[in-house]
Amino acid sequence: MNMRLTSVALLLSSVFAASVYSTTTVASVPNAAELTAQVESKVIAWRRDLHQHPELSNREFRTSKVIEKHLKSLGLEVQTGIAHTGVVAILTGGNPGPLIGLRADMDALPVTEVVDLPFASKATDTYRNQTVGVMHACGHDTHVAMLMGVAENLVKVKDSLAGDVMFIFQPAEEGAPEGEQGGAELMLKQGLFAKRKPEQVFGMHVTSSMPTGMIGLRSGPAMASEDSFTIKVTGKQTHGSRPWSGVDPIVASAQIINSVQTIISRQVDITKAPAVVSFGAINGGIRSNIIPDEVELIGTIRTFDQDMRADIKVKLAQVAANAAKTVGATAVTVIQPGYPVTVNNPELVSKMRPVIASVVGDNMLIEPGLITGAEDFSYYALETPGMFFFLGVTPADQDINNVASNHSPAFYVDESALKVGVQTMTQIALTALSAAQ
Repeated sequence: MNMRLTSVALLLSSVFAASVYSTTTVASVPNAAELTAQVESKVIAWRRDLHQHPELSNREFRTSKVIEKHLKSLGLEVQTGIAHTGVVAILTGGNPGPLIGLRADMDALPVTEVVDLPFASKATDTYRNQTVGVMHACGHDTHVAMLMGVAENLVKVKDSLAGDVMFIFQPAEEGAPEGEQGGAELMLKQGLFAKRKPEQVFGMHVTSSMPTGMIGLRSGPAMASEDSFTIKVTGKQTHGSRPWSGVDPIVASAQIINSVQTIISRQVDITKAPAVVSFGAINGGIRSNIIPDEVELIGTIRTFDQDMRADIKVKLAQVAANAAKTVGATAVTVIQPGYPVTVNNPELVSKMRPVIASVVGDNMLIEPGLITGAEDFSYYALETPGMFFFLGVTPADQDINNVASNHSPAFYVDESALKVGVQTMTQIALTALSAAQ
């Protein structure tokens, strides 16, 4: 996931009292705990295998084969090659009912692992014309392994299900390589929901910012939209000893960077929803005594409201152009649209909150703060009611504030959390497809 998660202080700031999450009666369904106990060792083995053999976005060829083989062994109808390497399987229940979707992402990151594990990744690949290490530094290996376990659980009790399940194994959540399409958006473009759209879709993500087995679930906007931008600042090259003979795009860039800070602090209503505009790169010039013709600024926009998102894009281009003009330069802004806001359907969250609490306990279910990371699960949730939640994977004896975050080369998963994820997602599916509901 493009998951640059906020600090644990924010994430845990809204822990609800037990009275808020008091467990309500959950319909009588097959025992998810017993099913999960039978598959736990397999899930851990799958996770270790996938961790040792990570693959970058749109290159998940081995991963998709592992998934395909398992799903076919369960007797499921399997479709491959969606959005390059995506795998989709349909489980038909024993009784009529709704179709629900369960999604896991598959891709790894261009990160060189430093965790001392017997199954640590030694893989390399080419990324932006450079040889890089490859690592499941965001935990997508666990997502795949857990959903494979959920699939096995549900197949065992398929005759009791009142409805069907679509298992979605999605590539390129971290973003397709430059010049390519991928991820959830491409799966949908290629007809994932065309024949039959799920009535509900669920996703899960591991995070190091919560203790092992804790689950974070937030109603409404949960994760930010993400848009990238490039600002091309053009001046007139001249010798550094004679700046008056040219137009300095470096000074213009400094003006732009400072002026853009006023968009969030002075030009949008942040009581409606928070927003972030950040610069991540400044490229321009090659020598101390040459003022260049051009400077390129690169950054990101994060928002939780679609109207604010559109407004900030307009203001960014205006502010950049006006700031550059004050020193005689020009600035052209290009926005690269990214993932939409991830919104959890309030009714779905309200229904499933007590179901999750029945698995982990009231004290292990929290409502996290808004997360400024982005997730392309958001595309599914635009099509049908969706719910996306987080699973803690940091051992209880470690300081949450000091552990390596997702996307770090030191990212570590406590594998005892995997059974919690499998049981929780199994219970959600069983409840959604229970004839007693």
